[in-house]
Amino acid sequence: VYAVTKTVCAEQCDGRCYGPYVSDCCHRECAGGCSGPKDTDCFACTNFNDSGACVTQCPQPFVYNPTSFQLEHNPRAKYTYGAFCVKKCPHNFVVDHSSCVRACPSNKMEVEENRIKMCIPCTDICPKVCDGIGTGSLQTAQTVDASNIDKFVNCTKINGNLIFLITGIKGLHYVPVEWNTNYSMCYPVFPGYLNIQYWPENMTDLGVFSNLATIGGRSLYSGIGISLLILKQRWISSLQFQSLSEISAGNVYIFNNSRLCFYNTVNWTGLFRTPSQKVLVRNNRDPEECLEQRMVCDSMCSDEGCWGPGPDQCLSCRFFRRGRTCVEACNLFDGETREFANGSVCLECDSQCNKMDANTVTCLGQGPDQCVRCLHFKDGPNCVEKCPDGVQGAHGFIFKYAKANNECHPCHANCTQGYNKFLINSSNTPAITVLALLLLELLLLLLLLLLLPPTILTSLQLLAIADFYQF
Repeated sequence: VYAVTKTVCAEQCDGRCYGPYVSDCCHRECAGGCSGPKDTDCFACTNFNDSGACVTQCPQPFVYNPTSFQLEHNPRAKYTYGAFCVKKCPHNFVVDHSSCVRACPSNKMEVEENRIKMCIPCTDICPKVCDGIGTGSLQTAQTVDASNIDKFVNCTKINGNLIFLITGIKGLHYVPVEWNTNYSMCYPVFPGYLNIQYWPENMTDLGVFSNLATIGGRSLYSGIGISLLILKQRWISSLQFQSLSEISAGNVYIFNNSRLCFYNTVNWTGLFRTPSQKVLVRNNRDPEECLEQRMVCDSMCSDEGCWGPGPDQCLSCRFFRRGRTCVEACNLFDGETREFANGSVCLECDSQCNKMDANTVTCLGQGPDQCVRCLHFKDGPNCVEKCPDGVQGAHGFIFKYAKANNECHPCHANCTQGYNKFLINSSNTPAITVLALLLLELLLLLLLLLLLPPTILTSLQLLAIADFYQF
């Protein structure tokens, strides 16, 4: 197009025109030609496409107001997504200032507010984010193997993908990984895809991913858009993805895993974010064989299914949940640790609550102000281990003492070191000396009043009387 148009365009058109005249130049934001002079007539854009118009940049989040001399929020703001301007980023991407990105830069961390994922600057040391297979320092890696397995230790997130192939475990091209069942990959957020085509023979589940909460699917495997692939595993009997609550994008393929059970109980669509996502689960172990082998969900699990055996593998609980484990009831009236029920979740009472007898709850909610009775002392609404003794307050140090009912009460304003110290005005004068001085001053004042009539009281005597009463 450029060679053809250059021969017919006027010199001022810089090779992009729709006719031979100077007035036939394309808009300066056009790339490769146009059908007219406007920014909406371009065949392609040099920079960004904003709803069909080629622009230098997308509308920014803030615009300068020359009247107020301030930056103000731009209601027309859009994000850059590839070469396009969009009103909001795809749900499985993250917002960094005015752009949709796959991952936050190293000096920022990913947070979610109002279901929008965004990058914010780290206030201290950023959580450890590691490169996935095919990205960053692992750009040339094809699989997880012994040469890179240590790079995934203590990561909070993987920027990229995790791929497990036979070449990483048994092949000749890589040093085999020394696997063991205690190795835990503890990142909760996984933006890319998980591809498992080979797994160690001594590991019968995927419990190393027990902390995995989200598979983002910001990059997908193969042309059919897979974000979770588990293929031809002869040893895996359960998935044990006990924390997985969302697969943001991409499809799920679980094929030809001859010993795999529980897969058929999972409500996969409940994990998806879009109706276009699909699950294809075929040629795994027959559910009837799993039932015969008692490879079934625990009775504490709801009908939404489970990831494996036991009450800690349920997708949701039939009754209550304590941590990750489903239980029949919370320890409201018995048990070593007493609890309260927050909806269907069992939470521990505060450590300062006194454990009550049977048929009486120990607490009504979370915190030291929700105890039915205090284990030690009560300071205002809160149960405490001891009353405040020299605690810094808004207007100085706070001293309190406990009465017979174990409630904390403030010491007298003149006390500087707590109850029963009776130190006045920060002096170290013993209490008996202070009382003696008070009595002496009172006797002297009475003697003065008796000796002199009120009409000739001097100003000095009046000051003495005032000083006494002030004291």
